[in-house]
Amino acid sequence: DSKMPLLSVPKEVAVGTAMLGVAFATGMLAGKRYPSLVFGMPKSSPSEVTGKSSPLRQYLLDHSLREHPILKKLRLLTTDHPWGRMMVSCEQAQLMANLVKLIKAKKVIEIGVFTGYNALNMALVLPDNGRVIACDINEDYAKIGMPLWKEAGVEHKIDLRIKPAIQTLDELLASGEAETFDFAFIDADKESYNEYYEKCLRLIKKGGIIAIDNVFWNGKVLKPKKDDLAAQSIHRLNEKLLRDARVTISMLPMGDGVTLAFKL
Repeated sequence: DSKMPLLSVPKEVAVGTAMLGVAFATGMLAGKRYPSLVFGMPKSSPSEVTGKSSPLRQYLLDHSLREHPILKKLRLLTTDHPWGRMMVSCEQAQLMANLVKLIKAKKVIEIGVFTGYNALNMALVLPDNGRVIACDINEDYAKIGMPLWKEAGVEHKIDLRIKPAIQTLDELLASGEAETFDFAFIDADKESYNEYYEKCLRLIKKGGIIAIDNVFWNGKVLKPKKDDLAAQSIHRLNEKLLRDARVTISMLPMGDGVTLAFKL
């Protein structure tokens, strides 16, 4: 890209930039003198905002969550499960549904179904001829949600494939479905994240979205241990996504961290 010569910057922009610089420096100094304030805003750690027992997270839920009654029923069922913590956070699922609606998605891939909360969540907002290709290797968990998919009247929109997700993705590519999907949600075994991402990128249309869950991995990505293959895998993908010219990205401090990759 050609860069604008420095001397061609309008006077108003130059003055404005200088003022912004002064304001930034003042804010930084204020932050050092008064650690609780930067630009007049209270500082909060991510755990204070997103932690499950955080009053702020409860406020967020109280003032933003609009949960379908059958979704809520499945969430409560899943919460009681011994592995209930594996479920996507409800506020994050709501964002996924809103994105699916925003881009008028018809074909969605979900990698990692668990009890089917997010599959149901997305199926509810898809048109009647929409489909969620739901990939998992454990049908026992999915059976918890299946009756509720039926109760919500969307079971015909959810195509559950019980086999390794890589196999399902390869089958979709082999059957000529590259660049026909609108949205993908990745939330399965972390060591395979890069492979899932690459195959989803081939299956997603230009303008489509890939959502990648657990990109914080409970903070372990900060210093991945040598024997923690999951943390290493996620950290490598996070670094790759930052520089991947095929997508634009946003990493959000929601749940255990979610990255949205928008295919260019």
